[in-house]
Amino acid sequence: MLRVAVVGSGPSGCYTAQSLVQQDPGVLVDVLDRLPCPYGLVRYGVAPDHEKIKSLQNNLRTVLEHERVRFLGGVRVGADGVPVARLRELYHAVVYCVGAAGDRRLGIPGEELRGSWSATEFVSWYSAHPDAVTAGFLAGARAAVVIGVGNVAVDVTRMLARGASELTPTDMPQAALDSLAASAVTHVHMVGRRGPSQARFTTKELRELNTLPDTRVSVDPAELELDPAYVDPSSLPAAQRRNVEVLRGWATAPAPAGRHRIRLRFFLRPVELLADADGDRVRGVRLERTEPDGHGGVSGTGQYEEIEAQLVLRSVGYRGVPVDGLPFDPAHGTVPHTAGRVLRDGVPSPGEYVAGWIKRGPTGVIGTNRPCAKETATSLLQDAPRLARRSLQDDPARALRAQGCTPIEWSGWEAIERAEAALGASLGRGVVKLPDWQSLMTAAHQDAAP
Repeated sequence: MLRVAVVGSGPSGCYTAQSLVQQDPGVLVDVLDRLPCPYGLVRYGVAPDHEKIKSLQNNLRTVLEHERVRFLGGVRVGADGVPVARLRELYHAVVYCVGAAGDRRLGIPGEELRGSWSATEFVSWYSAHPDAVTAGFLAGARAAVVIGVGNVAVDVTRMLARGASELTPTDMPQAALDSLAASAVTHVHMVGRRGPSQARFTTKELRELNTLPDTRVSVDPAELELDPAYVDPSSLPAAQRRNVEVLRGWATAPAPAGRHRIRLRFFLRPVELLADADGDRVRGVRLERTEPDGHGGVSGTGQYEEIEAQLVLRSVGYRGVPVDGLPFDPAHGTVPHTAGRVLRDGVPSPGEYVAGWIKRGPTGVIGTNRPCAKETATSLLQDAPRLARRSLQDDPARALRAQGCTPIEWSGWEAIERAEAALGASLGRGVVKLPDWQSLMTAAHQDAAP
């Protein structure tokens, strides 16, 4: 049997495992994750009110319950865990599906002020990621600026305007629910440096903003009309054309009344986060008006405005981070590869592969990971006759335990699920996520019997 380790249990990792066992009946796959919980960004990156997308966990679950797939959670790989070289000793091949855990920076003055956060940090908090900071996002905030016009920017904007009654049925951790319910934020500005035809949000996500109770959404027609493709959208791809149509409707229709106000702003580039009188907390954002440069980009006009905000969420993209022991391309935030085969000094490294965002960069939607994973799995299986010549000494899980690592297998994850269901029942809610390492690990090590 060919033993393969897949590092990462998000969509790319699960699709890689699925492709391997479907294409070859002689493959055994261990899916490793540093967290005790599977599913990656489907669990910790999808907004809690997006039940349809979150239900994708059921599909990923089927993969991880396959008879030739084994989940091993709580296994760190790299500098602070199992070395890359040791994994290569334990498995015939290793596929790294570690995503893009870093955030892109704005690179402007004031970015480190209190009240300035990456959108990823905010999402991790309300999604109960055990590494998330626990408080401080909404303290003293009345107005927020979300920098970026992608789906993550729409998600965090929507969460800021959601009411407690709408979030209570979700699996949001109780502390985040309580904090959002008590929030004084009533104005949210979502700001993009380019025009509406170049925004990255999907039409479905965009439309959801206008369905929020007690919320009015507005756009400035003058800003929209700076975009030539908005004025004449006939040449746009269908997805962008639908976005333009939605925005045009909002620009011409009177905004309904509501306690919360969401403003979508375009052709504005942040140049500084402004500090309050004490010099340590954000009080606003200084923005420069931009205009199309005729080449798909924008240029500054030298005209500026300020928006008051005590909370700034930066949603300008993810970025891959290096895995100690693997080559890394810092310019693109990816591992160099050819068809998924890791390249060391330009030459394929036997038994080392990548899939997902660490392979291609943070692009596409969840489904984009399927063909990406299949390409990598196909490359690996083409190499299998050579890889399988090497004999392995022990069951990898047993070897990991022998060196002090304690993998959490599927029964441990099922124990976490039961604990989250019990927590929700005690709060009069549905399933509620356990929000920290201690509670997760305690639950995982409970008796796995029902």
